[in-house]
Amino acid sequence: MDRFEEMQAFAAVVDAGSFVRAADALQVSKTAVSRLIGDLETRLGVRLLHRTTRRLSLTVEGEVFHVRCKELLAAVDEAEAEVTSRADEAVGLLRLNVPVSFGLLHLAPLWPAFLHRHPKVTLDVTLADRIVDLVDEGYDMAVRIARLPASSLVSRLLTTTRLVLCASPDYLRRHGAPSHPEDITSHTVFGYTLLASGDTWNFDGPQGPVSVKVTPRLRSNSGDTCCAAALQHEGLVLQPSFMVGEHLRAGALVEVLPDYRSIELGVYAVYASRRHLTPKVRVLIDFLVEAFRDRTWAA
Repeated sequence: MDRFEEMQAFAAVVDAGSFVRAADALQVSKTAVSRLIGDLETRLGVRLLHRTTRRLSLTVEGEVFHVRCKELLAAVDEAEAEVTSRADEAVGLLRLNVPVSFGLLHLAPLWPAFLHRHPKVTLDVTLADRIVDLVDEGYDMAVRIARLPASSLVSRLLTTTRLVLCASPDYLRRHGAPSHPEDITSHTVFGYTLLASGDTWNFDGPQGPVSVKVTPRLRSNSGDTCCAAALQHEGLVLQPSFMVGEHLRAGALVEVLPDYRSIELGVYAVYASRRHLTPKVRVLIDFLVEAFRDRTWAA
């Protein structure tokens, strides 16, 4: 039973004045129109039309129902027209989830330019380092920094970053610089609790991969907290180049064990489906790809 088709048939019969002309307008058979009207009257439990061999007329109930049908059908037409008109236009609320530090350092400065370029888009940006469920939590897109596993999500690479082992020059003068990753175990380290490998720090050196189990004096789910401790000359950190790059350029931190490089990560825009990608998401992805095309960080 399709109530919408029943209402369409009823309105068409009233407007056309006959079942035959209504069938022609709807491009269906007269039998189909008669069945839809019959099913409608049966379901409602009232007669809507007086039928004679010469003409049709509305009952009192039919007059009331016809007015409501026309209003509802017009509303459907308006809704479809509005959606269609927006099909190629970036418009509406765009909900994003982005990592905290990356969001503050490298995305927050971009939002005003994006909004200026797309004045009909409104942004709702949530900063959180946890992995959100885009569909269940109602996000249009997320930015993730990871080695992305296979999933139902679609992703587009924006840029790359790598984890850098570093410390302040003052700390290294006082405690000496490690000459091999295994020497890290004798140093004070600050660990990021959301690191995929946990307290195991992985490197790729001249003789191949090396893994070191560390025991952090400080653990935090905030990379900024770990960096702040390193900047106070208290130990080693393993943090992404997008976060420590400025400190490395300024000399406040220096890379430790440069011959042993840690893992490289992608910075991705992820979204639920490539099909029916809305213009507002598409233009944001293109904007971010453009913004990070020539972006490089120290290390």
